[in-house]
Amino acid sequence: MASTKIPSPASAAEQDYLKQIYLLQQDRGRATTQLLADRLGVKPASVTGMVKRLADDEGGPLVRHTPYHGVELTDRGMAVALEMLRHHRLIELFLSELLGMPWDEVHEEADRLEHVFSERLEDRIAAKLGNPSFDPHGDPIPSRDGVMVERELVRLTDLSVGESGSVARLEEQSGPVLQYLESLGLLLGARVVVDHVAPFGGVVTVRVDTEKGSVSHALGPDLARGVMLVRPSSSSPGGPPAR
Repeated sequence: MASTKIPSPASAAEQDYLKQIYLLQQDRGRATTQLLADRLGVKPASVTGMVKRLADDEGGPLVRHTPYHGVELTDRGMAVALEMLRHHRLIELFLSELLGMPWDEVHEEADRLEHVFSERLEDRIAAKLGNPSFDPHGDPIPSRDGVMVERELVRLTDLSVGESGSVARLEEQSGPVLQYLESLGLLLGARVVVDHVAPFGGVVTVRVDTEKGSVSHALGPDLARGVMLVRPSSSSPGGPPAR
């Protein structure tokens, strides 16, 4: 999506709401008051108050709220949300690639720094990193114009026995989960083959190609569902290489 650069709201809380509304729309198809409350760790009444504030912003509405249908971003709100995502994901990659910070620690740091990221610093970091398209977890980084590379990804749980793919994105990015996935060799770029799917419970047994050879692991359905892959025949651009 192309967008005109628009100054962000002064409040970091407003920026957080707009970013999470965008992410919920992408992940769940819509952003409801309850989903926002759960995602942000606040009470629904607080969400209601903030949504009204965003809808009545003096610079123009940032969101539209339809009772029983959730909250949607206006074009202005979308521009701010994508700006925050660009800041966040560039910071994650900068911390990981240039400062050597473990990929399971960069998310929280980026959450703190994204609100004080100037456009000048943003441009310098992007140039230093080679104007990247993906962050350390495989999430697309919006361009300055709000455009993100699109890829045709499939969930690990959507593969049948014998099918394979390369890890391109990890949905769950909490520290403990990333540490566990790394211990299994499930890094970006790793080739994965499905060996078995349990008929009850959905446990997926996969074979992961690592530097030390192929290793088999059993993954619960929730964890496996969050591992996104590029199929071997896909012509979509890949994410960052395995580290």
